[in-house]
Amino acid sequence: MHPPPYFDQGADRVLFCVEIGDVLVDASVGRATLHYRYHPGANADDPLATYVQHAEEIDAAVRRRMEAGARAPVMLRDADLTPQAGR
Repeated sequence: MHPPPYFDQGADRVLFCVEIGDVLVDASVGRATLHYRYHPGANADDPLATYVQHAEEIDAAVRRRMEAGARAPVMLRDADLTPQAGR
């Protein structure tokens, strides 16, 4: 079992873990990245709620980054959450 995701106000990021095989990979995604990907027209969106709502897609982005050779902790960028071609 891994720790629950949480919003770090100082870093302005949601921090979370993704299980990849037997390893828990620390990862994060910024408030602005979540906002512009999922709620571009909103004024008061909650980054933690947004992460929870889209955790499957966001966790998959962490897995793709790790498969591409990234090292933990993975800090997702805007391009990591761009809808993938053919999806």
